Amino acid sequence: MHEQGQPVSGEKAVRIAVASRDGRSIAGHIGKCTGWIVFQLGMPPIPDAEVQEVDRMTLPRELVFHHYRDDAPHPLDTCSVVIGASAGDSFSEKMQRRGIELVLTAEADPLTAVTDYLHHSLTPPKPRPIGSLICKLIDKGHDALS
Repeated sequence: MHEQGQPVSGEKAVRIAVASRDGRSIAGHIGKCTGWIVFQLGMPPIPDAEVQEVDRMTLPRELVFHHYRDDAPHPLDTCSVVIGASAGDSFSEKMQRRGIELVLTAEADPLTAVTDYLHHSLTPPKPRPIGSLICKLIDKGHDALS
């Protein structure tokens, strides 16, 4: 484990956060996820570079993106990519504004997802037409109450 914020190797590092409620599998509806595993890879990313877990964080309610006002720095701002199983439009827009790439996948294992992402071979997300509709309705209700 390396000190938080310090590159594993080289001058710059790629940091990738994976949403995980249990610390073992990738979470869905990541806008409501409190648990994140942060992996790091030295620059430039080369196929055989070692990916290392560098942090695990549990966000307090006010920093969970579903509730976050998006008006201040966030612990995930050090990451260039976030990975999860599903996300709503609101979460996607927040990541886009922050310059963080959102990647969705059907892969369950966090380290495998990061490695596959870096090798451009990540399993695409499962289609969720009903789940997506429910998320949109919940987000609209939440926005109306905010």
